[in-house]
Amino acid sequence: MRTELTRFFFKPAKTNIEESQGKSEKSFESSESMAYNLIEDRTAWVLPLFKDLDVRLRKSGLKVNFKAYVSLTIFTTGLICVAALTLIPSLLFLFLGVPLLPAVLFGVGGSLFSLAFSILGFYIYPIYRADTIRRELEDELPFTTGYMAVLASAGVSPEKIFYSLSHLNARLAVTAESKDIVRDVNLFGSDIISALEKTSERTPSQRFRETIEGVITTIHSGGNLAAYLREKSREYMRLKRINLKKYSDTLSMLSEVYVTLLLTGPLFFVIMLVVMSMLGGGEFFVFSPDLLLELLTYIGIPVGAITFLIILDAISPKW
Repeated sequence: MRTELTRFFFKPAKTNIEESQGKSEKSFESSESMAYNLIEDRTAWVLPLFKDLDVRLRKSGLKVNFKAYVSLTIFTTGLICVAALTLIPSLLFLFLGVPLLPAVLFGVGGSLFSLAFSILGFYIYPIYRADTIRRELEDELPFTTGYMAVLASAGVSPEKIFYSLSHLNARLAVTAESKDIVRDVNLFGSDIISALEKTSERTPSQRFRETIEGVITTIHSGGNLAAYLREKSREYMRLKRINLKKYSDTLSMLSEVYVTLLLTGPLFFVIMLVVMSMLGGGEFFVFSPDLLLELLTYIGIPVGAITFLIILDAISPKW
């Protein structure tokens, strides 16, 4: 039976090597590599400002070198700033008839805003990816540990368990983590304990880290790995039920907030502004009712809806 399981779940190690070689060839053509080749060591003075970004990059799962990512940040930010400094004054001066000096000042302001927004975006992106991976791993843990317990009960070794996880057809976060473990074992020659320790250090999920460390301890002590994984699966399933109950309560609250802020509120303001515009009402500071109506319709409501969708995606379980 063990032989049949091995044949069913596992493929030759050559596949991993070929995949790693293909990814390595693509990495040379990536935008990060091109930015680093253009800038090279000119980013040395700015690296201390991004010193905590190195850890966040490893936890985010991005296969990018720290210096290459900083180089891409600086290069992209520079291009965006130059584009804003050039396009904004040109559009204001040529098409809207704004005087040259105010147009240039608007361009400088837009360039500074683009600088801050670009750096903030590059800084937040690894944090967002790490949080996404954390939520996906923790959502999958009840099923992942149960699957691992079934293989361990059949006498499959820890190396082959993670090999099986790395070749699942479903797109799971644990598949990417397992591929890194298999790569360290098959390609870099590490033992399973060392590969698991590296995964434990770089994973953004505290629960997945505890599971990996428990597997390491069980292997070291010669304990029953299948029993440990079954117990963890039951524990994570209980936690998942609790989290789903909390999510249901949060979703009810968010639905009320959505109706109030994005349905009832805008409708009230639209009616009020239309009536004021028809009656020739006064201005709010420097904004006329017509301008406020356009800002609410084309900026306020879309931005509010996008913000709500981002919040909803951040708290929604994947499973």
